[in-house]
Amino acid sequence: MTPCRITWLAAVLALGGCALSRGGPAAPETPVPAEPEPAAYLSTYARLPSRTTLIRGASILTAAGPVIERGSVLIRDGRIAAVGTSVTAPADAEVIDATGKWVTPGLIDPHSHIGVGAAPGISAISDVNEATNPNTAEVWAEHSIWPQDPQFALALAGGVTTAQLLPGSANLFGGRTVTVKLVPVRTIDEMKFPGAPQGLKMACGENPKRVYESRGPSTRMGNMAGFRQGFVRAQRYQREQRKWREEGADPAKQPARDLQLETLAEALDGRMPAQIHCYGAHEMAMMLDLAHEFGFRIGAFIHAVEAYKIRDLLKARDVCSLAWSDWWGFKLEAYDGINANMALLEEDGACVALHSDDSQGIQRLNQDAAKAMTAGRQAGIEISRAAAIRWITINPAKTMGVADSTGSLEPGKMADVVIWDRDPFSIYAHAEQVFIDGALIYDRNDPRRQPRSDFILGILPKETAR
Repeated sequence: MTPCRITWLAAVLALGGCALSRGGPAAPETPVPAEPEPAAYLSTYARLPSRTTLIRGASILTAAGPVIERGSVLIRDGRIAAVGTSVTAPADAEVIDATGKWVTPGLIDPHSHIGVGAAPGISAISDVNEATNPNTAEVWAEHSIWPQDPQFALALAGGVTTAQLLPGSANLFGGRTVTVKLVPVRTIDEMKFPGAPQGLKMACGENPKRVYESRGPSTRMGNMAGFRQGFVRAQRYQREQRKWREEGADPAKQPARDLQLETLAEALDGRMPAQIHCYGAHEMAMMLDLAHEFGFRIGAFIHAVEAYKIRDLLKARDVCSLAWSDWWGFKLEAYDGINANMALLEEDGACVALHSDDSQGIQRLNQDAAKAMTAGRQAGIEISRAAAIRWITINPAKTMGVADSTGSLEPGKMADVVIWDRDPFSIYAHAEQVFIDGALIYDRNDPRRQPRSDFILGILPKETAR
């Protein structure tokens, strides 16, 4: 049988089966009422068809406890139904023998620009930075995303099931983030993680200084003043909107909308955690002061190269650090990085997670976690696999506000699951099968379960594009 051709656009049909029936019932005589139009910009994500599946005999890293040896994971109705050593397969279950293999939650990248800065990386589709004003809080990353970016499929093949996509770090206030599931669909609304809050991208340090050197503000004190001025204006806007609602919300008297201030007001209301690009310990401490002054919540410090210096402060404020395993030294504010950064944070009980900020790094988050785990051991800090898996699953989910739905293999959570052909912290490990909400989206050994975008199909030789 000739394998059917899978494209990112036709993935729902392809993942449900290769053949399409040409028959079917005749159209009804009475027109069927149309479904109501969904509200603008809301998620229209719908999980793909799945079947009850039992994965058995594997070493399981749940991100919620110790390694389970020779364990099983039961998936039913797109959710984790059971995890343990004595899980029974229902009569209708597909059984996958994973003896000698490893199972983890789907990996989560809390900081990526794929889709926003799509492949092949030319200016026509590079939409990461709206570098026109130090405050562009009004822009939304999702309005730049190309869902057919081939980088989504490459990340999926690396075991990534969820990612937060952000504007860049040119501006003090860069705009709104969006969390997506890496499913092959046509529109951004179909990718958006249901119920996930947006985040507010902020940036301190060298980037906004450099971008606005000739336009200002051009110093760290100027940047700090810019942050404070933005939030002061948002407080005023917030008061005006609140007063209007308290006085009856008469549409004729509603204060003029300001998209920039709406975003900042949502952060002040606690509905939009700040995701702050910040390398230096001293600047992270200033951002903690800023959050204290205005009452907004910091979801995470991004890059956080010097987080190890203030790990007690970060732990006390329950602020997570997004870090790299060994990427440092490429500019002055990144110069004081150490490879044991993540291990030191883990040792002191501070929240830490890995992130990529790179279209290739997102394909190897498991290897990055292994490097950080090894660096900790070399520094005398014993990091277990059960701890390291949290860096690329439940901890990033926490920073994004989706830890109640995904990030660990616990009953009731979304069945975002990866089967690895060996220990995922081995440099030789491959994600063999990837499930999102219980649906098998990727299978390394089955070309029919390896979604490709139309962009890729258009440039591949005919025989490899099937």
